[in-house]
Amino acid sequence: MNECTIQLFAAGAWHDVANTALLGEAKSGWRTPTYTGYAVEWVLEHAGKRDAWALGSQHPVSLAPMKFDHWPVFLIDMLPQGYGRGELLRQLGLPETAEAAADWPLLLAGAGNPIGHLRVKEAAHWLQERGGPARGFSDETVAERSEDFMHYLSLNGFFVAGSSGVQGEWPKILMTRAEDGLLYLDHTLPDDEGVEHFIVKFGRGPNEQLATILRQEAPYMAIAAHLGLRVYAPLTLRERALFIPRFDRVRADGRLVRLAQESLAALTGRAGFGVVPSHDDACVKLAEVCSDPQAEVLEYLRRDIANIAFGNKDNHARNTAIQRDFHGGIRLSPVFDFAPMYLHPDGLARRIRWTSKEQPTRDWNAILDGVCETCNLPRGPLVAGLQAMVAPLLDVARDGVAFGLEPAVHQHLTPGIMAQARALEALH
Repeated sequence: MNECTIQLFAAGAWHDVANTALLGEAKSGWRTPTYTGYAVEWVLEHAGKRDAWALGSQHPVSLAPMKFDHWPVFLIDMLPQGYGRGELLRQLGLPETAEAAADWPLLLAGAGNPIGHLRVKEAAHWLQERGGPARGFSDETVAERSEDFMHYLSLNGFFVAGSSGVQGEWPKILMTRAEDGLLYLDHTLPDDEGVEHFIVKFGRGPNEQLATILRQEAPYMAIAAHLGLRVYAPLTLRERALFIPRFDRVRADGRLVRLAQESLAALTGRAGFGVVPSHDDACVKLAEVCSDPQAEVLEYLRRDIANIAFGNKDNHARNTAIQRDFHGGIRLSPVFDFAPMYLHPDGLARRIRWTSKEQPTRDWNAILDGVCETCNLPRGPLVAGLQAMVAPLLDVARDGVAFGLEPAVHQHLTPGIMAQARALEALH
C-alpha cells in the first residue's frame, strides 16, 4: 500500500482529514516524493484554518495540492526513531539495521498513537488488531521496571506499537493514570477514563553521565520555571524513571482535548533528521504564524539563553515545538528536553545557531538588531524581557544546589551562567 490516511482528533472524535500518496518507491523512505491533499468535506468546514484544525501551520486547510520531494514533515515527525525505532523493527521482523527501506512499514505500524492530535489511520488499525487486556500498575512498579511489568509489555507487544510513539534515544513509554490511581499504557485506556497523562523516560545503560542527565532533568525544569520560561508542570524522578506530565492533552468540559504539536522542523520545512534551521529562520516563522509574535520571539530568545547558560547543547529541530489550539491560538509549547546535555558521552555539539552572530561570547545586542529587523518587532520589550532573566540567573549561580543541581554540575555551570547574566545586563 503506497497511500495512508491522516486522521485528526477534534471535538472528541477522530476524523479522516487528508491522504498522503507516495509518488515514488517506498524503499526510498522519507525521501520519497509525495502528494498530500485535504478531504473536500474538511475544507468546506475549515477552509483557511492553520491552527489545530489544520495538519500544520504551514499547511492551512485548502483544496490546493501539497507536493513535496519527500514526505511532508509532519508525517516524518510521526516516524519512530531512536530507541523506539529499534524496538518496532524487531516487532515487525525487520533487521535492526534497516534504514530508509523500513520507513514506510514503520510509519504504517508505529504512527497510531503519537504525540499531538494527528495519527496515521492504518497504524491505528494495526495497533487495534493487536490489542490485549488493559492492566494498571502502580507508579513504583513502573519505575522499578518490575519483572511483572516488563513481562506484560513483552507478552502483549505493546512496548513500542502503542506506547513508545516518542522519538529519541531514551526508552520512553506513554502512560495514563485512571481514576483507580494506577497507570495504564496510554493506548489501552479509553479517553474518558484518563485522569493524568505522562511520558515515562527510563534510564539507559550503566553510563554515569547519562544517569546524571536523567537525574538533573527535574531540577532543570524547576530552574526553567524560576527563569520565567513557559513550563507546564514539575517532573518527578522515581528510581531511574522520569515521569513527565504531557502538555498535548487537556480536559475541557469533561472531555479529552488533543492539542496540535508542530516541531520546529515542520514549522521551518526541514525534512529529515540532520538538517536544522538557523535561529534566525525560526524567529521569522514564529513571527509569521504565532498569535502574539512579540511574546513568542521573546520566549524563543529566552530559551536559547537558558540552553547556553545551562549547557543544553542538544537543541535540534525536534526539541522545540509550537502548540496550536482550536480557537486560533498558536504559540511555543512549554519547554521540554531541557537537561545538562553537555554531559552526554557522545560529546554533542550545539545544532541550531545564529546565522552570523554565533560566537563563543554571544553579542545579544547584535542578535536583537537582526531579530527586530527580520521580524519587524520593537526592541524595547525584547530587551526588558531578556534583562528580567538576570536576577534569576544570578540566583542559580549563587545557590544552584538549592534548586537541585548536583555540586559538580553547579560548579561546571556557574561561569557560563554568570557570563550570560553579564551579557544581558549589557543590553541596550
